[in-house]
Amino acid sequence: MVGFGVSIFLITLGAIFKWAIKAHLSGIDLPALGVILMVVGAASFLLQLVMMSRTRAPRGNPEVINDDRNQPPV
Repeated sequence: MVGFGVSIFLITLGAIFKWAIKAHLSGIDLPALGVILMVVGAASFLLQLVMMSRTRAPRGNPEVINDDRNQPPV
């Protein structure tokens, strides 16, 4: 899974391609590539948020396990 840093990097790189670079390359539409990178970065960022919230949320009643290792033997 891509981390938050890579997602933000993709969004930033996409914004640079979309608005900052004015060069014209044959066969490559830089503004369209920028939009694609921003969409992929935003989707990855949102997916990270969803996955993080799912793993941290407790599900139901957790089973309590009694650990008697610190008790003296009977």
